[in-house]
Amino acid sequence: MVELRDKRILIDGEPVLVFSGEIHYFRLPRDQWEDRIQKLKDLGANAVATYIPWLVHEPREGHIDLDGSLRPEHDLTAFIDLCHRNGLWFIARPGPFVMAELKNEGIPYWVYEKHPEAVPVSWDGERCRSRTLNYLSPGFLRAVERWYGAVMPLLAERLQPQGGPVIAVQLDNEVGMLQWVTNQPDFSEEAARDFHAWLMARYSTDGLARRYSVDPDDPAAFVQVLRVGLPEVGAALHLDYGDYTRGRFARYIATLRRFAEENGVTGVPFIVNIHGSGGGRGTHFPIGIHQLMEAYTQAAGYLSGSDHYFGELTRENAPDFYSMNAFMAAVHRPEQPLSSLEFEVGTGDYGETAAVRQSGASTDFKARLSIVQGNRLLNYYLLAGGVNPPLLDPVGDGNDRIAFTGERHGFAAPISPEGELDPTYWALRETTQTLRAVAPKLADMDEEHDPLALGFLPDYYKTDMHRPGPMETIVRDLGRTRGPLEILTRSLLFEGYRFPAFDLQNREPDPERTPVLMLAAAQHMDALVQQRLAEYVDRGGKLFLFGSFPALDMEGQPCPILANFLGLRPLDRREASEHCYLSIKGEGWAATEPEVRVEWAQTFDADGPEVFMKVRSTGEACGVERSVGRGQAVVLASTYPAHGRLFSAIFNRLGLSPGISHGWTGGGVLSSSVRNRLGERFLNLINLDAEEKPLTLSQDGEPLFGDEVIYLPGRSARLLPLNVQFGPLIIRYATTEIVEAGSGFVRFRATHREERVLLESERELVAQGAAVTQEGREYKLRLPPNQSISVRAT
Repeated sequence: MVELRDKRILIDGEPVLVFSGEIHYFRLPRDQWEDRIQKLKDLGANAVATYIPWLVHEPREGHIDLDGSLRPEHDLTAFIDLCHRNGLWFIARPGPFVMAELKNEGIPYWVYEKHPEAVPVSWDGERCRSRTLNYLSPGFLRAVERWYGAVMPLLAERLQPQGGPVIAVQLDNEVGMLQWVTNQPDFSEEAARDFHAWLMARYSTDGLARRYSVDPDDPAAFVQVLRVGLPEVGAALHLDYGDYTRGRFARYIATLRRFAEENGVTGVPFIVNIHGSGGGRGTHFPIGIHQLMEAYTQAAGYLSGSDHYFGELTRENAPDFYSMNAFMAAVHRPEQPLSSLEFEVGTGDYGETAAVRQSGASTDFKARLSIVQGNRLLNYYLLAGGVNPPLLDPVGDGNDRIAFTGERHGFAAPISPEGELDPTYWALRETTQTLRAVAPKLADMDEEHDPLALGFLPDYYKTDMHRPGPMETIVRDLGRTRGPLEILTRSLLFEGYRFPAFDLQNREPDPERTPVLMLAAAQHMDALVQQRLAEYVDRGGKLFLFGSFPALDMEGQPCPILANFLGLRPLDRREASEHCYLSIKGEGWAATEPEVRVEWAQTFDADGPEVFMKVRSTGEACGVERSVGRGQAVVLASTYPAHGRLFSAIFNRLGLSPGISHGWTGGGVLSSSVRNRLGERFLNLINLDAEEKPLTLSQDGEPLFGDEVIYLPGRSARLLPLNVQFGPLIIRYATTEIVEAGSGFVRFRATHREERVLLESERELVAQGAAVTQEGREYKLRLPPNQSISVRAT
């Protein structure tokens, strides 16, 4: 039985961590399957994931090859059964869309030929340039139903609850991504009629007529309004279409789930994959959350999965990585854990330019941080490369293969198309085996947090479509939150804070449970959200607003709810330009903060001791602190550099200090921690920089490791145990991490320095090669440099 419960994945009642590797059986000769599976096992992974591409298995309508009749490597069940014989779980990804550099994103050519009406029509009546389809087109869905009718029974026979290896099934892939990256929403006839009915249900006939200046009984006129994107309806269309597509995508996913369940696939999670990271950043990733959150929260049994394409984790992108995991968790149902279906591994040289080379630390840092943030499933993508076979029927496109990458595919993977092991394989092996060594503990632990949360508004990422006029103005304003969010998150992380995100759009914050809220804000903010923030502060909450000050609703209409509550009267928005070097300067308690240049600043009619930041040239306030009701609000309405001293002062004025202190003031250190119900903990430390850093760790002023200093080498990470028990052994602390463990047995990693371990045991300990001092039941060990030491209770 595979269950999602209390943010965990349970298999037969036990919490587990799933470390999977993506192997494309259809890109490998059948006699090489065993080799790649063995290399996956040697890595330390415990599962295999793969796309099951419709394009490959049904190249001609009605001729579905899932048993190898056309090509031996098409024998899907043989591959699944081979994984099972090797003791591995299996994650199936049968589309219908799969992407994976396949032509048509994995959809057979005949689907487009037979169902041309399914090709979306977008702005100005243009057919969509990408190979996307109208997800709810009846003809397309009938074809998908037949595809699922062929593949799902094979998976049903092999589900884990039936004694097989299949523990999860993904439904489609990256839904909505093609619509976003091309700025081509679906305004085909079927979709437009459906949107029209949705609007009628929300606004009534008269309301629809007023919002879109169109006769509600004239569908053709309404379609024209959508396609032309008239400026006068742009703000309404931006708001409504974003809400509508969330529900539309949810209906599509629910339809796929029904097809799967009707063919016997039950008792395992259905995964919905979220797109949006790329180019080493995750600033756009929440667009996928906005699009798909209703799809994977509409009922029990769904699991969201992220795409992680970050390259090296650095000072620049670490805030993106942390916040995207936190934002995913913020919109989840109580039972849903985090997972990643495409967790980038390998060199990163996807263009074979020899100009890109990711280090082993790139995956190591991201894997550790993900597990600590609550990811219970990581699928290494792409683990093994392969070869793109020819299409059954040539199409005359230059290579006539199933994919557009040429003959070889996955040349940046740790296992090359030819089966050779890249050095990134060995680094990934070390990371996986280190995490697997303590996986039974980590699988049942939760991240610890300081008493604050990062505010999340999914509507701030309704930036997946835009048109000149009010719509583009709103999208541009929402995009301006990205910079303040990055600075705010980086400042929190480098100060050592551990924090979740809070979905302000769909939930009401409680000052008792979340004493401090921090939000990167836009000028636009829904009236309900403004009201929630006002009530939160009134009831004793502490709020930090950074960025633009919200004075408009999400359609650009004046909405002064928050301004009125805080007693702030916005004046002008000052903008830097080519010859205007806009600068602001600290006042009052921030007077020591130097004058800095900024891109823009919102000014207020305010003066006196509440003002802590002013525009230099005009003397207008742009930073104000207010005590209102039982709470407090700090507003910094501008861009601002990552000046640690200022942000630390703001955090302190809100009553915050990090629970865990590491003593390093120069930034570049990430510290986080997890705990289970028994009080066992792991402290995760990551050094993003090249130089070694000495860390003195304490919690609430009390030392965590006695008087020991943790020396964290450059570009390295450690997962350190605190009060972790293995049988009769209790590790009170260790300055190095565990690489192997069992009941009464632990092996510690060798480092370049002498490390210290404090153990407690009722039995005598054997630790050859270590200096041991015993005081009653306590054993203090000194581990020599460059030597791995095993400790066993006799």
